[in-house]
Amino acid sequence: MTPRRLDADVIRNKLDAIERSCDVLASLGAVDADRLADDPVIAAAVERLLGRLVDLAVDVNTHVVSTRLGRAPAEYRESFDLAVEAGLFDTALAEDLKPSVGMRNVIVHEYVRLDLDRVAAAVPLAVDGYRRFVTVVARHLVDGS
Repeated sequence: MTPRRLDADVIRNKLDAIERSCDVLASLGAVDADRLADDPVIAAAVERLLGRLVDLAVDVNTHVVSTRLGRAPAEYRESFDLAVEAGLFDTALAEDLKPSVGMRNVIVHEYVRLDLDRVAAAVPLAVDGYRRFVTVVARHLVDGS
C-alpha cells in the first residue's frame, strides 16, 4: 500500500462541517423526548446531525490513522482507538465519543426502536464532545504534533 499524505485541507473541511453541525444542533434549543415525538422534522434533523457528526469524525480519524499508522480501522469505534494510538487525541476524548457510534448505528440501521429520551440526552453530549474534537484536532494540525 502506498503511504497516503495527510491532507490538512480535507481535515479542515470536515472539522468545519462538524462545527456547523454542532451549531445547528445547539440552535435547536432544548430537545426532549416529547419535542422529538411531537415534531418529526426536528426529530429527523437531530437524527441526521448526530449521525453526520460520527461519520465526519470517523473520516477524520481514518484519514489521520491511515497516514500515520499505515492502516485503516475495521469499524467506526476502532477509529477512535487508533486515533489515540496515532497521537491525534487522548483516550479520555475517545472514550467520551465512542458511545456516539452506537447511537449512530441505531439511527442509521434501525436495529431497534429509538429511545427518544436517549436521543434527546445525546444532543448536548454530542455538541460538547464534538466541539472538543474539533478544537483538539485543529490544534493538532497547527502544532503538527
